[in-house]
Amino acid sequence: MTLQIRAARVDDADDIARWNLAMAWETEGKRLDPETLARGVRAVFAEPRRGIYLVAEQAGVPVGCLMITYEWSDWRCGDFWWIQSVYVAPDARRGGVFRALYAEVTSMAERAGAVGVRLYVETGNARAQATYAGLGMARCHYAMYEAMRVP
Repeated sequence: MTLQIRAARVDDADDIARWNLAMAWETEGKRLDPETLARGVRAVFAEPRRGIYLVAEQAGVPVGCLMITYEWSDWRCGDFWWIQSVYVAPDARRGGVFRALYAEVTSMAERAGAVGVRLYVETGNARAQATYAGLGMARCHYAMYEAMRVP
């Protein structure tokens, strides 16, 4: 079946939030607060500077998504596009959904003049890492650190 990649619409927000809940549980064993997540997804639609979502459809049915956010690089005088919140519905996995989403992201980033595309992946997610390497992405030499502010 042919995959269509499109910009997400606000009426996709419930699917995106549901997929993010599933992704957090599947990849990290984390239970996210559904109401906070729903507000977070809708905040992207409310303020495009925060990012954009892309949705993959198969026969008109949404089967996956990702979010793109932006990071300014003063070293390169340009934006890196970060791929985040990747999810593919279980019955659509291994069917080229992420490959199609990634192709659209890289095409959009090139047209926009981005200096690169990045993503982070859970250290134990070998299958995702193999997928990204198979698409020509390379592991970078940075480790990620964070200091969470918990309300």
